[in-house]
Amino acid sequence: MAAKTVQYDNIYLNLSEKPGKLRIAPSGLGWKSPSLAEPFTLPISEIRRFCWSRFARGYELKIILKSKDPVSLDGFSQEDLDDLINVIKQNFDMGIEQKEFSIKGWNWGEANFLGSELVFDVNSRPAFEIPISAVTNTNLSGKNEVALEFSTTDDKQIPSAQVDELVEMRLYVPGTTAKEDAADGEEVEQNAANLFYESLKERADIGQAAGDAIVSFSEILLLTPRGRYDIDMYETCMRLRGKTYDYKVEYSSINSLFLLPKPDEQHVVFVIGLEPPLRQGQTRYPFLVTQFVRDEDMEVDLNIEETVLKEKYADKVKASYDQPAFEVVSQIFRGLTGRKVTTPAEFLSHEGHAAVKCSYKANEGQLYCLDKSFLFIPKPTLLMNTSDITRVTLSRVGMSVSAARTFDLTFTLRSGTSYQFSNINRVEQSALVAFLESKQIKIHNDLADETQQTLLTSALDDEDEEGDEEMEEALSEDEDFQAESESDVAEEYDENAESSDEEGASGAEGSE
Repeated sequence: MAAKTVQYDNIYLNLSEKPGKLRIAPSGLGWKSPSLAEPFTLPISEIRRFCWSRFARGYELKIILKSKDPVSLDGFSQEDLDDLINVIKQNFDMGIEQKEFSIKGWNWGEANFLGSELVFDVNSRPAFEIPISAVTNTNLSGKNEVALEFSTTDDKQIPSAQVDELVEMRLYVPGTTAKEDAADGEEVEQNAANLFYESLKERADIGQAAGDAIVSFSEILLLTPRGRYDIDMYETCMRLRGKTYDYKVEYSSINSLFLLPKPDEQHVVFVIGLEPPLRQGQTRYPFLVTQFVRDEDMEVDLNIEETVLKEKYADKVKASYDQPAFEVVSQIFRGLTGRKVTTPAEFLSHEGHAAVKCSYKANEGQLYCLDKSFLFIPKPTLLMNTSDITRVTLSRVGMSVSAARTFDLTFTLRSGTSYQFSNINRVEQSALVAFLESKQIKIHNDLADETQQTLLTSALDDEDEEGDEEMEEALSEDEDFQAESESDVAEEYDENAESSDEEGASGAEGSE
């Protein structure tokens, strides 16, 4: 039969938000939606096979590719199958494999790696399929448990209609399995979960992290999450390899970089902001905080050809570095990610440092006053943009102001969230207030109110004491006062009463 071109309307590509028109021709196929400017095309040379199954919006024609992730075409009716079989046979000389998914609802089965996908089979039927390229991280979260983390970066060419996304899955892999390459004298069995983890990690590296690393850093100390990691930097992503956890971080998910000296004058921290955050189980890490010794030097050579270095990375990175370690790492990150490295602003503490020591809840750390934000490190790392701050309150709770050597600083954001930093030395108040005023941030000084209240209370207490003394004097008996006889009272009210003087005189006369 002669090849022909066929068109299907209202077809969705890779769970797209809007449908489009699918055209199948002898040279390949193309999909075009009115909502998109550029069409999606797929040449015949990239197609490995076709699959047909029940799907979200009817029936799906799934195209398995030779080197890329599968392509999903959804929205067909069951009556389209016979016509598609004929068209694909005529144009590509291929058949269509019909698959039925397991709908038993069982949560146990067999996991297999098929090409670029991880397929979970239940009773020899697929229950779900996961593109391995979507797995960004995998970790052994237990002796028999493997955790898979999925990318949430919105870098798809076709806008998706999905509102919710799967971000993590945990698989329980019991038992042991035989080693295929076990040498003489070695154990012939190994933990099945560990084998699955190693296999998945190896396959997940295929793609953007394929090839040799541009540069590798060994035993880099991370304060958050805590541990030492080897960092391998590739063209579009980096890998963090620790003793327990491995991570793959796309450069597109790095949204900020900070290079900050610590007040101890011995260390420098390099902070990497991430969106979406790194995950360890239920814990999220939106920032990676690395620490370097200020006097430690590093010498590295980049694994980049000279022509590529000039064409793609001109004025971004150098072929080799021999500088302090914190400068080498920060400059290479800036060159490969394209992100600006933020350094301290003009703020200086009472002791001439770029940060003030304080506490957030039970955690001690440093608060950096930067040009456009405030950053608290190391744990938890908190970033507050100046534009999001509605007011800052200075206060001291639980102690009289006159006796307090420290005070608290509370940042209130437009969202209603507030962060209180405590145990700030009182000598830092003037520098912090001056910096906040320079950024035109509204300041509410409860310390002044508390001082006035303390003075008023003290004055009232003094007045009360003086009043009490006067009252006591009025009520107390005069020691010099001598009470007279009862006749004084009679003289006052009876004019015929004899005075005491007259009685005394008559008595004297009688005695004479």
